[in-house]
Amino acid sequence: MLLITISCKKEPTSTNTQINNPFEKKIDSLLKIMTLEEKIGQMNQYSGFWDATGPIPKKGNAKNKYQHLKNGWVGAMLNVRSVKNVKALQKIAVEETRLGIPLLFGYDVIHGYKTITPIPIAESASWDLKAIENSARVAATEASAAGINWTFAPMVDISRDPRWGRVMEGAGEDPFLGSKIATARIKGFQGKNLSDKNTIAACAKHFAGYGFVSAGKEYNSVDIGSSTLHNIILPPFKASLDAGVKTFMNSFNEINGTPVTGNKYLQRGILKGKWKFNGFVVSDWASIRELISWGIARDKNEAAKIAATAGSDMDMEGHVYIKELAKLVTEGIIKERIIDDAVQRILRVKFELGLFDNPYKYCDTENEKRNINSKKHHQIALDIAKKSIVLLKNEKNILPLKKTGQKIALIGPLASEKNSPLGSWRLAADDNSAISILEGLQKYSGNFIKHEKGVDLIVGKTSFTKEVKINKSNKIGFAKAIAIAKKSDVVVIVLGEHGYQSGEGRSRTKLDLPGLQQELLEEIHKVNKNIVLVLQNGRPLTIEWASRHIPAIIEGWQLGSQTGNAIAQVLYGDYNPSGKLPMTFPRNVGQIPIYYNYKNTGRPKNVGNNVFWSHYIDSKNTPLYPFGYGLSYTTFKYDNFKISSTNITKKETLEVSIEVSNTGNFDGKEVVQLYLRDIFASTTRPIKELKGFELVHLKKGETKTITFKLSKKHLGFYNEKGDFVLETGKFKVFVGSNSLAKLEKEFILTN
Repeated sequence: MLLITISCKKEPTSTNTQINNPFEKKIDSLLKIMTLEEKIGQMNQYSGFWDATGPIPKKGNAKNKYQHLKNGWVGAMLNVRSVKNVKALQKIAVEETRLGIPLLFGYDVIHGYKTITPIPIAESASWDLKAIENSARVAATEASAAGINWTFAPMVDISRDPRWGRVMEGAGEDPFLGSKIATARIKGFQGKNLSDKNTIAACAKHFAGYGFVSAGKEYNSVDIGSSTLHNIILPPFKASLDAGVKTFMNSFNEINGTPVTGNKYLQRGILKGKWKFNGFVVSDWASIRELISWGIARDKNEAAKIAATAGSDMDMEGHVYIKELAKLVTEGIIKERIIDDAVQRILRVKFELGLFDNPYKYCDTENEKRNINSKKHHQIALDIAKKSIVLLKNEKNILPLKKTGQKIALIGPLASEKNSPLGSWRLAADDNSAISILEGLQKYSGNFIKHEKGVDLIVGKTSFTKEVKINKSNKIGFAKAIAIAKKSDVVVIVLGEHGYQSGEGRSRTKLDLPGLQQELLEEIHKVNKNIVLVLQNGRPLTIEWASRHIPAIIEGWQLGSQTGNAIAQVLYGDYNPSGKLPMTFPRNVGQIPIYYNYKNTGRPKNVGNNVFWSHYIDSKNTPLYPFGYGLSYTTFKYDNFKISSTNITKKETLEVSIEVSNTGNFDGKEVVQLYLRDIFASTTRPIKELKGFELVHLKKGETKTITFKLSKKHLGFYNEKGDFVLETGKFKVFVGSNSLAKLEKEFILTN
């Protein structure tokens, strides 16, 4: 249970949080001439409600929204895109309202706009921060060209539970890696100067704890301790703030009995208080209204009071603030300065985007034509897609494939798919626009490829808002697939999840290969043991049978527009895979949550050959594939591991060095990883924590020395109050190619 002991500000006492910001005087001047209704209007966000270039809506909800827009009672829109539509709505806000305050236009630009890059967890497997930044830059360039100026990304939730479908949208299980990736994506979205016309405001979400929903079930409650909150969940959000993120989105879950939308401790106590965040907080979709469902608000009036007081600045499609806040202020239940604080924060972002100087800066038709789906953007998408692929297994040197003279059977329901590889949360993408794996392989050796689907994964059509229906009975394609497998030198079989089996609302209790895919795999294995399994999925899967029986396995995720080209280049050796897992792969669902940075417990080992130690009686404790794991077509040797001292003070820096050599037959890249353990502390500490990594390129036969520096920011931790503490004592430092790193040294930290 989370014990909250920090006192929070009751309400904002000063709305001017950026005294040196050149826009503050303009914001204050504008605020003084705004009516209460106009202020509350800035806190109101509506989803697109009619064809902005068509007839004016005459009835229903659309009519009400249109009238609010004309009155200046809308501060932001979402799900409106294209220059034509954005310009039409912006024109109403700027030219037909009393004050002409421009609108924000938000959209879920999660991993690309039209040019779709790999899903975020896949990109995280690259451990290549510059490539991740470039990917977000492409997304921002295309989205801004389509009129959008705000994205609801990055999702920086840490999660240890792959049953939760939204792990596809994050960076995995580790707060250090997650913080670095959050920073890279924010840089990509927001650029060097937010007022540039090809940048968009980023949004760190979901603040906070959403990745720890009970049982991995969407929208569920969260039950965590303060140590987990401050050391695992919050660091990527703090890193996002330090990177200059302009907005935060609060989360659907509750923590310690309070839904986050109404959680004053998180929003005013930590985010706006301790961290001094000066942007604004937007609710998730209708989450303010959902305070009623949670049972802490009797009605919309009370929901508005709780959320506004707690620090939720903007109501996304909840219709609560616009209906209730004015009454709450006029009756003296809420102070107007709470409204003023929220409005200042929203106006500040609009000024920083340059919308007051040019409300139509995102409405350039020629820019829209020029900067969407360009050849350059697809080259960047291909680059990050290749870097996201993880080689899990490669026995008998089956990979890379031969480009000529090798008969290859390409089998599997996802082998010829052009829609599923786009993944979930790709709202603006054109359906069936991905390069399929079949198309990618045919470019290399078309005449040597024989293709049979083998089995259908799904039945019927797919939709972002509907659950997919899985084929569980139709095996008609088995026979043809088995026949070509018998006659082939190698079988490449592409299995996994459909793109709409992960993402929001897609929690699973089973993480095996859905439908009839496992049966197909085993039948193919009976006639041909030379199999390369290519996985396409949005989360870690339980593939223990495949790991035992299949000689080569590639984690191919859902890689976006350039999926087939990326997979083909890796399979044929034109690109040597270098990805590392950002999330542990469990042996079975019963192990979940399973993660590398666990606590030691009081009984970590079997002593006396009895059952009284921390373990399962029907499964190993170890994962199938650990965090940070990934192979290469070449091999690497770690040698000459050194630390600068075995005794340092709190003011000193420890230098750690390791020689890494490429001892194989291919040039390649290795992610050298550094982990730390605090042996004794005032609170229990993880057995290992990632504290550094370096992506190094090594030519065949080349050796490089990699150096890390550990300072007090790496050696300390957060106590139950959220204060950073640095304690003396014994530490271990580990270096290796994944979280099972065996090379270790000890040192002592003194005052």
